[in-house]
Amino acid sequence: MSSEVLVVRCGTVPYEEARELQKRLEALRQGDEIADVLLLLEHTPVYTRGRRSTPEELPMGVQWYETQGIEVLDTDRGGLVTYHGPGQLVAYPIVSLEPYGNDVHEYVRGLEQVMIGALGEHGVAAQIIKGLTGVWTEGEPPPGGGARKIGSIGVHVSRGVTTHGLAVNVSNDLQPFEWIVPCGIEGVAMTSLTRELGSEQSVGAFADTIGERFGAVFERTPNPVGLADLGLDLPAARLTVKP
Repeated sequence: MSSEVLVVRCGTVPYEEARELQKRLEALRQGDEIADVLLLLEHTPVYTRGRRSTPEELPMGVQWYETQGIEVLDTDRGGLVTYHGPGQLVAYPIVSLEPYGNDVHEYVRGLEQVMIGALGEHGVAAQIIKGLTGVWTEGEPPPGGGARKIGSIGVHVSRGVTTHGLAVNVSNDLQPFEWIVPCGIEGVAMTSLTRELGSEQSVGAFADTIGERFGAVFERTPNPVGLADLGLDLPAARLTVKP
């Protein structure tokens, strides 16, 4: 087992390109051709529907959202509908669960601790709420409580290797969340680091913290690399594998 996790900063990437990149890395990891990888990126505006999503979560209808400049895409992760956009930090770990006893639930608990620890370092106390997914600010749960959702989790596991992962609202526009039923939770209030702290926050600085926290929680040494170091490239329009 490698003691490192390869941390790749990808910039802003359309959702489908990032999904294709994950698939290629997943195959490499399943073949033990690479170590664990952590992709850190932002997405262009998109609503993604998880395997349990229902039409009611997008009450305006798909066409209406698309006219707002937001893609609507289905995905194979767990969970319901959520929004991704610039200013939100997305982390996709492509890791083998074998060293962790192939325990998906413990892996998800670890991702929660990564987010809670990173948010705490940046001045926002966060928590998990029993029966609800993701990470929340302090307060009583919805509906009616003061806790606001700041981080989301949705994972997929194939042949012991993970894809998808977590997303934390850093400085993104929160309006698109108000047009849906985020993660299927009625009455939820979404927030961000910027909103909680009252000043603009850096996605790049928060990505650094997430990488460090991921290494600490999962006992890996973060090793920053580029896609080229993995034999991969991610052009603006398409993904290719270098010969």
